Amino acid sequence: MLTREQLTEELAHTLGKTKVLKLTRILEEQHFALRDLIDITFHQDKVIGFRAVWILENMFLKHPEHYLNDLEYFASRFKEVKNPSCMRHYTKLIMHMTDTLSPASVRQKLQTINLEPVVEQLFDWMIDPKVKVAVKGFAGRALFNLKDRYDWIAEELEGQLKIFLCDRSAGMRSAAKNTLKLIQK
Repeated sequence: MLTREQLTEELAHTLGKTKVLKLTRILEEQHFALRDLIDITFHQDKVIGFRAVWILENMFLKHPEHYLNDLEYFASRFKEVKNPSCMRHYTKLIMHMTDTLSPASVRQKLQTINLEPVVEQLFDWMIDPKVKVAVKGFAGRALFNLKDRYDWIAEELEGQLKIFLCDRSAGMRSAAKNTLKLIQK
């Protein structure tokens, strides 16, 4: 049985995809507390935080319905994410959680959680020039997924995406164009 401290020690060593998948399986089998894994993503050593969020993403996306009781905690910590390597995984996770293809139980649980701080953070990351394109792309898609819950999102998101069409990288222009098409349907 891996303790939080033992897991942190494991994450201090170089990990490849095979090791990440092995640790993911071990943590799933022992029902490792997702809250503890979320906490490790905020480790002062940014590499350990990144490796923890990589495992978090694997665990959650494999069986999202197993972690319903942790969604509120995940959302409550969202605004605290400062590690650029973790931002990508957090935005990818919230994008998947809010997607119409996400399990109904996950979407229903999210309806009981105040996601406005998450929405604010997603917009902040979209407008921050230092934030990587992948984070902005996932953030835009997550905001699109939340546009029916918060009716003001669509207009704000559309405006931000139009800006990205003019002066961002090819990847950002592509992501903006694809999300704009969905908004304008």
